Amino acid sequence: MSHQNPLGTSVPHTSCLDLWREKNDQLVRQAKVAQDSGLSLRRQQLAQDSLEGFRGLLHSLRGLPAAVPVLPLELTVTCNFITLRASLAQGFTEDQAQDIQQGLERVLETQKKLGPRLECGLRGLWDSVLHYSTLLEVLPALHHLAGLQAAVWLSTDCLGDLTFLLQTLNGNQSEASENLLLLLKTWSPPAEESDAPLTLQDARGLRDILLTASAYRQGLQELITGSLPRALSSLQEAASGLCSRPVLVQVYTALGTCLRKMGNPQRALLYLAAALKGGSTCGPPLLEASRLYRQLGNTAAELESLELLVEALNVTHSFEAPQLLIEVELLLPRPHPASPLHCGTPSQAKYLLASRCLQVGRAEDAAEHYLDLLALVLDGSESKFFPPPSPPGPCMPEVFLEAAAALIQAGRAQDALTVCEELLSRTSSLLPKMPQLREDARKGTKESPHCPSWVSATYLLQGQAWVQLGAPKEAISEFSRCLELLFRTTPKDEEQGPASNREKGCISDVALQQLRAAALISRGLQWVAVDQDTKALQDFLLSVQMCPGNQDASFHLLQTLRRMDRRHEATALWWRLKAQTELPQENAAWSLPLYLETYLDWIHSPDREALLEEFQTSLPEPHEL
Repeated sequence: MSHQNPLGTSVPHTSCLDLWREKNDQLVRQAKVAQDSGLSLRRQQLAQDSLEGFRGLLHSLRGLPAAVPVLPLELTVTCNFITLRASLAQGFTEDQAQDIQQGLERVLETQKKLGPRLECGLRGLWDSVLHYSTLLEVLPALHHLAGLQAAVWLSTDCLGDLTFLLQTLNGNQSEASENLLLLLKTWSPPAEESDAPLTLQDARGLRDILLTASAYRQGLQELITGSLPRALSSLQEAASGLCSRPVLVQVYTALGTCLRKMGNPQRALLYLAAALKGGSTCGPPLLEASRLYRQLGNTAAELESLELLVEALNVTHSFEAPQLLIEVELLLPRPHPASPLHCGTPSQAKYLLASRCLQVGRAEDAAEHYLDLLALVLDGSESKFFPPPSPPGPCMPEVFLEAAAALIQAGRAQDALTVCEELLSRTSSLLPKMPQLREDARKGTKESPHCPSWVSATYLLQGQAWVQLGAPKEAISEFSRCLELLFRTTPKDEEQGPASNREKGCISDVALQQLRAAALISRGLQWVAVDQDTKALQDFLLSVQMCPGNQDASFHLLQTLRRMDRRHEATALWWRLKAQTELPQENAAWSLPLYLETYLDWIHSPDREALLEEFQTSLPEPHEL
């Protein structure tokens, strides 16, 4: 019933080997029937039955001593089991690594090489098997198993181990290239014999999947790091490989991003159009299209792309069932926030649309989008009120402030007050009491309770809403509350990092200065509105001292000095302003929160040039002063 191989290992009767092989082939055919089944429940049941069949067959084979004649079948069953299991789980686990390890140990058992090398882990096992095994009949199945090992290491970013494996497979470990794409192209798995056991996916097909996935991963990484020509080459390599439709959409989107950054917008548009035609996953190409149209200055197309993005992210798509194979998708990481494929959540897309509408002056649209966004917070759709800041998005209180600014700009001051009151009601525990502030000021206490800058900004916007409603008394009261808090606030140490500061409601020193100047100018303008020029003069003078580079403060001061007939002071200020306007304007190296940028536009002096020209005809020369 048995015969002895040269190493003395007992080998099952040929009929047993034939039965096991027939069982393997029957399970492969069953899995392929499951793949072609249009009914999801039947497909799942057939696939699960096939998986359990492979598990049982592998258990039977491993229950006997390792034998050379059985090894090709045993390794093939191992590969089929790993492939189906990873496909159904849509990813690799530690169990697959253990299955690979047991397969390698079985090979070494037949060669009497199993021993201390076990301590070297999978890498040491592969080194032993590929360098010391002389079993040519096992080579095709061994390369198949190596392909699965490569897939595991690629999916888990073990690129050093993967490079080592490919170098060893290519027989040039010592002086080989470390370029994964080149190593994969060089790797040529042996062709399987015509009478070999059936496989769900052969080694060459797996090699092609690995090549596409590696090219795509490498291209994305090069795109993120700015190596654009290399990224373009890698991504084009991926696009020419074995890609499913969802993967092809991602590759085309990344190519569009790369070409946009390389200054080739027309070719970028072609790839993005192809991506949008390629499948139901439209989020990434729509977001990239909005960036491209913004770069081209096509605001209408940019906002339309963002509107479509919001719609796309709110639609639940029915995805095609994955193949019962190792596919490119299994070998790709989740999109990194810096990746062009990271399009965020529906609420993040809605925020992007709202903020862009506010920036380009579409206040009515911005107001509606912000209100939709805040509704997600107020009805509990957001998991927490203060989400961790995720670039480039702001913290949630800043979203409230931007919403209030948009409502004011749209002429909806009462709605803006409601939004500000909602924000203050949710953060009342953070507000230091005014009597406490006054007591600290009286005692000269330097340390004050922490008060986020956006609390002061809330009072600032409330003041502007009252201005729009024609209530200067209420406006002055809100501006005063804002200033009382602002002069107790100091900018946090920048070494804490922008993310930390934003999470705590901190802003930069420059932004804090601009916020103080805006509050002083706003209160000064209301003093002017109620014929209190002396008080207005004090606020405008202080705003110039607080923020010397703010020309709006200087122009409002100039107008007040002129109205009060303080000719000499007005003349000296006029000459300084004229000299400043003749200097070349440098681009600011800092940025302000969007709500503050919007606010500063409201207090901007629109008639600066006319005011300067009017003064020029009546003011004396500097030496006459």
